[in-house]
Amino acid sequence: MQHFPDVSIITLNGKTPRIDESAFIAPGCRIIGDVEIGPDASIWYNCVLRGDVNHIRIGARSNIQDGTVIHCDSPDERHPAGFPTIIGEDVLVGHMAMIHGCTIDDRGFVGLGAIVMNGCVIESDGMLAAGAMLTPGKRIGARQLWGGRPAAYMRDLTDAALVDMQRGVRHYVHNGHAHKAAVLGASEG
Repeated sequence: MQHFPDVSIITLNGKTPRIDESAFIAPGCRIIGDVEIGPDASIWYNCVLRGDVNHIRIGARSNIQDGTVIHCDSPDERHPAGFPTIIGEDVLVGHMAMIHGCTIDDRGFVGLGAIVMNGCVIESDGMLAAGAMLTPGKRIGARQLWGGRPAAYMRDLTDAALVDMQRGVRHYVHNGHAHKAAVLGASEG
């Protein structure tokens, strides 16, 4: 595993985070326990991913932007599997989001400052607007935009909006590689 400066990668309960060699982990991040980060994913400055009571999975090319917190929830008698956090491929998660015990399918989008709670699902190409709060167990359908606190359906997304989201994914893969080279270069100098 690569060493990123000022990053905590912590083994807990016998589980060590698994991070693909091509991923970018920015300084200030704390990655703990049962966490898996896929190829070309990027975890930006000062994020916390805490897989201490269940697991967290982040797919290829997904990005978790600055200051985001990702956690999960323990199994219990009502929820024997608990609530892991599963983030698919090509997902955009905006700055300072709170992601907890939920599933975000491939190409999903979580706006900056948004909150996604236990048992929620954001289907492929679904979007939660900036500042919104998706309350426990809610499901955003494919190509739907939800917003507000609590979040509610607003409208369907256009093809142009989906193209913009994928442009954002490509931007973050490219930008992640640039930041990774700068961070690793600075730590060697």
